[in-house]
Amino acid sequence: MVFASPLFLFAFLPFALALYYLTPNRARNASLLGLSLVFYAWGEREWVAVMLLSVAFNWLGAILVDGLSGRALQQKWLVSGLVALNLAALIFFKYADFAIENLNHVLGWLGSGKLSPAGLHLPLGISFFTFHAISYVVDVYRGQSRALKNPLDTALYIALFPQLIAGPIIRYHYIEEQLRRRSPALSDMAYGVQRFVWGLAKKVLIANVVARAADSVFALPPEQLSFGVAWLGVVAYALQIYFDFSGYSDMAIGLGSMFGFRFPENFNHPYVSRSITEFWRRWHISLSSWFRDYVYIPLGGNRVSNVRTYVNLISVFLLCGLWHGASWTFVIWGALHGAFLVLERAGLGSKLAALPRPLQHGYALLVVCVGWVFFRAADLPQAMAFLKAMLGASGFTQPGYPIALFATPAVVFAGALGVLFSAPAPSFAARFFDAKATEQLPGALARSLAVVVTLLLFTLSAASLATHTYNPFIYFRF
Repeated sequence: MVFASPLFLFAFLPFALALYYLTPNRARNASLLGLSLVFYAWGEREWVAVMLLSVAFNWLGAILVDGLSGRALQQKWLVSGLVALNLAALIFFKYADFAIENLNHVLGWLGSGKLSPAGLHLPLGISFFTFHAISYVVDVYRGQSRALKNPLDTALYIALFPQLIAGPIIRYHYIEEQLRRRSPALSDMAYGVQRFVWGLAKKVLIANVVARAADSVFALPPEQLSFGVAWLGVVAYALQIYFDFSGYSDMAIGLGSMFGFRFPENFNHPYVSRSITEFWRRWHISLSSWFRDYVYIPLGGNRVSNVRTYVNLISVFLLCGLWHGASWTFVIWGALHGAFLVLERAGLGSKLAALPRPLQHGYALLVVCVGWVFFRAADLPQAMAFLKAMLGASGFTQPGYPIALFATPAVVFAGALGVLFSAPAPSFAARFFDAKATEQLPGALARSLAVVVTLLLFTLSAASLATHTYNPFIYFRF
């Protein structure tokens, strides 16, 4: 059950809100947990057990860690074991077949027999709820939070449905107090609805439309790619993944607000970045900050020698690539970003700062788009074919596949909207949906405009969902 679906919009969400607000305050956590488990079980059924086992294991582990306060060595060994077991579960489900596939290549070179793939099902959202669980036990270990005595509260933190399958990744210490008590006001509901609808429109009216061009181009045989078509596919995918992912984050933040939670922002207009360093301050902020606080800094961060710092950066982004998927294309994507972060730290950044701003933007967008090729391609041969076509080595046109075949009026219009709304505030609508925008207008006018714009966007989005069956969900690999 995805947010951008009639089932969620017209059945689950209204029922969830009604049940939640009709439930007495003391039982609302239990009510919301039940709703979250139903939401997850709708698509995963028996795999809910995997998530519940994770909840039970980390609930008990955090209590044990908390109970060892003052005994640093025992605490350290225990939390290390908890983190290792969390990662072992993630590796087992997500990377077993990847490991077997690569081991079979080695066995083939050695002339030995090959292993059969494990064929394991990947539980939806396992990367997200595993990182939430690790955040929980580590925050308790660091003394930033106390362990939750009630297992239902631990389960709610890990399974909370607005952020369960697509983030943002919410640190336990950030939401700890909200789990214990929250008092949602009417303004929280109003903001939540506006933010949700804004995210829904980004997903349905922009991401889904440009995705048609991206998917069609990436489905072409490599020999049919031309310079223009390849670039159209990559730019369309860059817009798709941004508006799809940031749209889901907006919807999650909006849903959280409806239920009285305040979630952190996950995107801050990353395509206006002038370096890859800046890009990662703006893109998937909750993931990059998670890796910074739980991997990069424990490795020594930038408090060590330059060489060690560079190794730390590369290591973190190799892990970041693998987190997104069990494929060498994701590893290369992570290595590419890590390499440019190292180069910028080693001196490229200061040289970039001396260039005109358009050239800085061009550099960042070029690196990001090359990275998206590896992120989207099915395998390395397809990625290399795309890069070859983007360099013009495959010719600038292909008679059978002119660029107009993919750049339909709808795609061009949605793409233009995507470029426009990629900037921080190029229009009234972008500014309007900022939390502070209404302070610039008289109260009655602001509220009226909010209602009109929200209703219009929701109507257009709902109509699009009703008339089109194409609604890709791109997070199943993550």
